[in-house]
Amino acid sequence: MKRLYKYQSTNSEANEAHVIIYPDEHAPLFAQQLADVQNQLEELLKTPEMQGYQPVFARYFISDAANQIATLEPSVSREAYAVSVVQQPPLCGVKVALWVYMIADVEVCRIAEGFYAVKHGVYNHYWKSSDIMLDGDSEKQTIKHLLDYSEKLSSVGLSLADNCVRTWFFVQDIDNNYSGVVKGRNEVFATHGLTTDTHYIASTGIGGRSANAATKVLMDAYAVGGLQPQQMNYLYAKSHLNRTSEYGVAFERGTYLDYGDRRHVYISGTASIDNKGNVLYVNDICKQTHRMWDNVAALLAEANASWDDVGVMIVYLRDMADYDVVKSMYEERFSGKPYIIVQAPVCRAAWLIEMECMAVVARKMSDVADF
Repeated sequence: MKRLYKYQSTNSEANEAHVIIYPDEHAPLFAQQLADVQNQLEELLKTPEMQGYQPVFARYFISDAANQIATLEPSVSREAYAVSVVQQPPLCGVKVALWVYMIADVEVCRIAEGFYAVKHGVYNHYWKSSDIMLDGDSEKQTIKHLLDYSEKLSSVGLSLADNCVRTWFFVQDIDNNYSGVVKGRNEVFATHGLTTDTHYIASTGIGGRSANAATKVLMDAYAVGGLQPQQMNYLYAKSHLNRTSEYGVAFERGTYLDYGDRRHVYISGTASIDNKGNVLYVNDICKQTHRMWDNVAALLAEANASWDDVGVMIVYLRDMADYDVVKSMYEERFSGKPYIIVQAPVCRAAWLIEMECMAVVARKMSDVADF
């Protein structure tokens, strides 16, 4: 089963798509479900409507990393683009699901292990997938991730402050380890010019793990080279949300990038929170979902975007027992749009649900170079 979203450029440049793929059959073996998902992607890319498209980033959501990674790893290592793997069980009952971001007529090249450049026009887009850190606590592993990523960016003439658009932190036992992620990120950002007076980076910090119990933190990231400063902007929706720095956390609620013919919008992990930083509707999954949607809608609106422009949504639930009600709410409101609901606790225990999304909005041609 696939959910596909395509954005067709008005000038036939850089058409792009998101697809979420689930196994068609709930086969008993992980290897069978994995093969099903990968075959569906291969068949999709052979269709006339996807002529010229190629994956630039993919994420596997798996149910049991310790027992599944040995089966998955060989195929992941063969891919010519960045591939992320995280234990965040898909709550529809399958063992594996796949999100793939695809762009037409681009060149993808490997820069380093897990670090790939996607070249088109005057821009280079850099996707990083998770490295495995085995030493230290969550604070030390976060610092290592960010410093290693900063070095990778520096090797291609970029920096965290000027070029990183989006990060994802997957935290094992988030209730105990998230504070270390916050401390580590704050420490690195303070030395890289990322402050409340400048800006931070859009991000999701969420429960997730690798196969190795010593790995406390995984990190994915996305950066763009070739941007002018005015092309990257930040979203606040102050009527609905407060600055994360008010409670000691360093990330932006959302970021958008302006290109000549489109605007890309990246909404960070967003939950049921008000503009004072309070959790709203404790223990009420339905009301928390509606407030979360209101917050995301306010962020999208600040970028002159709407739900119609959203190409993919990832939804995180703390309690798997909430799946049926949340699934019915999403199907009623977003039927047909690519989304996935996974089990992944949010960084505050009182938040029952969180979501992130990516959107693309058509723009009139301006003096900003084409994507």
